[in-house]
Amino acid sequence: MSFFGNDAINRVNLHTTIQALAQGAGGVFVFVFLLKAGVAIPLVLCTLAAMNTGRFVLRPLVLIVGRRHGLRSTLMIGTVLEAAIFPMLPFVHGPGLMLLALIAVSSLGSVFYWTSLHAYFASLGDAENRGRQIGVRAAAVAAMNILAPWIGGWGLTVFGPLPTFCLVAVTQAAAVLPLLGAPNPPVVETAPGGYRAARFAVVLQAADGWFGAGFYYVWQIALFVTLGEHFANFGGAMALAGVVGAVAGLVVGRFIDLGHGRRSLWLAYAACAGVVVLKAVSLHSPALAVLANALATVAGMLLEPVMMTPVYNLAKASPCPLRFHMATEGGWDVGCAAGCLVAAALIWAHVPLSTPILLALGGAAAGFALLRRSYGAAASAAAPA
Repeated sequence: MSFFGNDAINRVNLHTTIQALAQGAGGVFVFVFLLKAGVAIPLVLCTLAAMNTGRFVLRPLVLIVGRRHGLRSTLMIGTVLEAAIFPMLPFVHGPGLMLLALIAVSSLGSVFYWTSLHAYFASLGDAENRGRQIGVRAAAVAAMNILAPWIGGWGLTVFGPLPTFCLVAVTQAAAVLPLLGAPNPPVVETAPGGYRAARFAVVLQAADGWFGAGFYYVWQIALFVTLGEHFANFGGAMALAGVVGAVAGLVVGRFIDLGHGRRSLWLAYAACAGVVVLKAVSLHSPALAVLANALATVAGMLLEPVMMTPVYNLAKASPCPLRFHMATEGGWDVGCAAGCLVAAALIWAHVPLSTPILLALGGAAAGFALLRRSYGAAASAAAPA
């Protein structure tokens, strides 16, 4: 089957494209908006850690809803819940009850959305075309990130937060539309070994969560500060990154499907490590920081197919893809929350922002070591006796 011949995956990728438009126009501004609203950098990172902790605690609800309504319906519920935080953001004015409410709502929407999205994609995708299917998704997200952050930054500057974030919420909710005609795989009532099958992926995702804390979240805050805390400047930098990374995911996904997973692995993690170091040394130069941000998108496009191809294939072969991704997403939450808390403690102790960014190298090293063994085992299994 051609990798564009899977109608269900095409619908999921279209859904992801619309969701990426909303996240690019609004989602990338959430934490920098909190910073602008008077929440100190360490507390912004603690807020993110609290959101991840909330996801970890609330995740059993996803299984309850999934068993009753199926994977597609659970994903649609998560899509709408993800939209709920955007109208709340303009009413956050520093630490307080509204910030706590935002943490709770974000945790609920995020845990439903990402857990069911990964399980759904794993269930409907094809193992022989997995890399390219992920690459199409990554490229679509990058394409949306060309225009969306610029629109979001312009809207926040010209119209203000309330109209901008309300429009973002409507766009996010509209992402359910491509899913209306898609299959709705059931979730089995019991799945012996369903969580045990995810042990490797849980550790891998925990390493990726630690990596993401420094590579994405601390970096977004550092970039915003470096660019003078202007929404338009930040949005323009994110849009430029989308231009640079729009085709990288397609190329590396095809490379993996042709049997070059280990080469792609070396390329992806070498790029990520190089970009981490570049980010850390760029914080005193806006031009260099914008360049580092653009190259980070390329590194991310290289990394996603490399990491998620074996994870999705393991999930599809497991007794229950939803339970599998409940476990892996829990691992990611733990890794990211830990990374954010360590970063918050360092910044509170007046350590430069470059140091918590460099912590991402530890997560990259762990992820590389795990995947090197995985791709090596796959290559050995495929070799003739």
